[in-house]
Amino acid sequence: MERIPVAGPWITDREIAYVTDAIAHAWYEGANTYQDRFEKAFAEYLGVGYAMALPSCTSAIHLSLAALGIGPGDEVIVPEITWIASAAPITYVGAQPVFADIDPQTWCLCPASFEECITPRTKAVIPVDLYGNLPDMDAIRTIAGQCGIAVVEDAAEAIGSEYNGKKAGSLGDTGVFSFHGTKTLTTGEGGMLVTHDPTVYKRALVLRDHGRQSGDKQFFNAEVAYKYKMSGLQAALGLAQLERIDELVERKRQIFEWYRDALRGTDGITLNYESGNITNTYWMVTVVLDPEFKITKERVIERMGALGVDCRPFFYPLSSLPAFAHYEQMGRCRERNNNSYRISPHGINLPSALNMTAAKVSRVCDALRSILRS
Repeated sequence: MERIPVAGPWITDREIAYVTDAIAHAWYEGANTYQDRFEKAFAEYLGVGYAMALPSCTSAIHLSLAALGIGPGDEVIVPEITWIASAAPITYVGAQPVFADIDPQTWCLCPASFEECITPRTKAVIPVDLYGNLPDMDAIRTIAGQCGIAVVEDAAEAIGSEYNGKKAGSLGDTGVFSFHGTKTLTTGEGGMLVTHDPTVYKRALVLRDHGRQSGDKQFFNAEVAYKYKMSGLQAALGLAQLERIDELVERKRQIFEWYRDALRGTDGITLNYESGNITNTYWMVTVVLDPEFKITKERVIERMGALGVDCRPFFYPLSSLPAFAHYEQMGRCRERNNNSYRISPHGINLPSALNMTAAKVSRVCDALRSILRS
């Protein structure tokens, strides 16, 4: 039988035409044309003042922290449950990550745990819009504002999601996005930094271009910085995808509806949550299994794979990763972050590629139920 992949894009003739045009014409006087168009359209879509196309979401987090002045001796709070890319850039600037617990319903940063983790060294927080959902951003921004803490909203997985009618990624001092090949909107690899703050934007512009000041002498660098730019070919693909963003988001939500219908009445599973003030774009349709099934997520994924269905594990708690084992705080994280350690062992991302059909969803759900019955 045809293997069902866990993620993948939806490419049409529009994307092919834009990239073909970029290959032919985005040079010489046409250089940067697609980057400029993509950034302008993205800022308008989000309702922010500035957007900067970058090679990855990781670079967008790095630039955000650097532009905000985060550095050695500082602490940055990040939720336990997220991909390591949300936390790794904290170390790039010499600061220390602090892992807070997640909310048991949204699987996003818990405001109370965030507040508990604040110390005099806390300079920023990176709430993550996990799998397309959003945390309680009102509570997080209130706490952050009272303590003078910058908010870097990691919307890598949440293009098109909304919180009280505002687009994901527009709710912090900066917002960051991923356009990896698995994401709802893709440029193959790529990312975006957005902000309302002209000072942060101008600082990030310098840092992303080897420390060159705008209008200064050519090749006369003011400081050592970074090379973080997106190519015109990637931007052309991104622009075409952005012009179809409503269609892409609608497909993601349709895929979730197929899963919800197919799994209705199946006991012992919990699907992604959506509260009344949030539009969840369900980048990954996820099930959390009841511990009474007595089967690990790794075993379920292995058995699904044997049936031709690719799945992914719910993210592991960051404090459980060998990459962060040298931090003294890790033991405290295990004691404090109960929701993260309780939910993670039982969570599985089901196939959520944009080429999913109702028939494929049915096949995935039949496979999952057969494993759980056994």
